[in-house]
Amino acid sequence: MTTAEQTQSPPQPLINWRGLWQNIVQAALSVVLSLVVGGILLLLSGRNPLEAYESLYYGAFGTTDRFTETLVKATPLLLIAVSVSISFRCQYWNIGAEGQMILGSIFSVWVALNITGLPTLPHLALCFVAGALGGALWSLIAGVLKAYLQANEVITTSMLNYIAVYLLAYLVRGPMIDPGGFNFPQSRLIPDALELPRLVERTRLNASFIVALVAAALVLVFWRSTWGRRTEIVGASRRVAAHVGLNIPRTVLLVAGVSGALTGIAGWGEIFGLHFRLIEEIARGYGTLGIVVALLGGLNPVGMVISAFLFASLVVGGNAMERNANVPFALVDVIQGCVILLVLSRAYLFKRASSS
Repeated sequence: MTTAEQTQSPPQPLINWRGLWQNIVQAALSVVLSLVVGGILLLLSGRNPLEAYESLYYGAFGTTDRFTETLVKATPLLLIAVSVSISFRCQYWNIGAEGQMILGSIFSVWVALNITGLPTLPHLALCFVAGALGGALWSLIAGVLKAYLQANEVITTSMLNYIAVYLLAYLVRGPMIDPGGFNFPQSRLIPDALELPRLVERTRLNASFIVALVAAALVLVFWRSTWGRRTEIVGASRRVAAHVGLNIPRTVLLVAGVSGALTGIAGWGEIFGLHFRLIEEIARGYGTLGIVVALLGGLNPVGMVISAFLFASLVVGGNAMERNANVPFALVDVIQGCVILLVLSRAYLFKRASSS
């Protein structure tokens, strides 16, 4: 056996289970602490915390309909979080998920409404590809500016969000408006045959949830591939990456394209699984929430699945808490904000606790 073979490190597992479990425990304790803080706020506002949290639990998990609705909410959050994790681990700060989701929705709806004569499955697959292409092309605008002109991607992706929002508003009020829709800002319905199948009867949970889980699994494989390792090297140090001969502009373009494609798929899923037409609010708020979910999950695919489910349950349960327990909407947002702040600061909090 050669010296190189003796010193070769064993292959690392796809998932660092020890680190993941430690993050999950810390996040769970942080959530409990944030709920305690929220309970104090509820008491100060004259509400019963037990009744409010019972409404939150029932609203998110109480029935099959409620549980599946939580999974429906988690689906686009998971896809966007996975896309964000790819760009963030390359130190490419893509915060344009909302715009990329909008362009994915526009492209997929246009293909659904304007291309005819295809069998159902090829047509649906073409709509899927169109959604991914729309998100990727929109993301690559900022990617090209970053790769070759060193433009700040935070600014460019933010501005592209605004452009996408106004483009969508123009389309659903003009060229793509439903002629029989009484002037509501929406497109025509997609053909019934293109609607995604339901995973549970009489609920809104559809096949896009499976697509999101598959995307999370594929990202695990991506980080073990050659391109994934190159991406991490570029993210760790551009100087080192250039020194070892990596093509940094090409890596940035790859990250921008893949990230945008995943977010475009999220738009496709919202259209073909839930709304069945283009509407103005198709992506409102999802970009920010997706970034939060990615950070809550530590940019780890398994962690992001858990955090997407957690945050979706807070959103869905928070809406029920507002309705059933008469908790003001602002207080619901405060409780959700406490969860986000404490979970994101968990590493610092537990490091300080262990060192004291």
